[in-house]
Amino acid sequence: MDFALRALAPRARSRSELHDHLIKRGVESEISGGVLDSLELQGLLNDLEFAKLWVESRQRQKKISKRVIASELRQKGVAQDIIDEVLAELDDEDEYAIAFALAEKKYRASMHLDPDVSYRRIAALLARKGFGHQIMARAMNQLRLGDE
Repeated sequence: MDFALRALAPRARSRSELHDHLIKRGVESEISGGVLDSLELQGLLNDLEFAKLWVESRQRQKKISKRVIASELRQKGVAQDIIDEVLAELDDEDEYAIAFALAEKKYRASMHLDPDVSYRRIAALLARKGFGHQIMARAMNQLRLGDE
């Protein structure tokens, strides 16, 4: 229990993450399961709340797409139904607004370059952040319209 509480102190963790942490620390699997169940009953371990916090944090700080966030949550061991539920709460327009803000910032920083080079760099940035083609195209069109 002490290992688990210390692991939860800096940040929330998924059940799978915490289970892996306990196993690495030498805790037997049966004991680990009991500790995790106890933490869930106490409200200290909740994958749904963890996923909501993770989504908010990643969108606010890293400005990444829903697709990348879903991949990160899968790596953290969060169940697909929880991932689907949390991502369903995100509005497509909110995701577009994040992508456009990134594109606009990159555009301002590269205005001195040839427009084709600038747009290539913007598209590359949005692709690295995991935004799909439709969102990239929409942001690029809006930037071009504002340019004219």
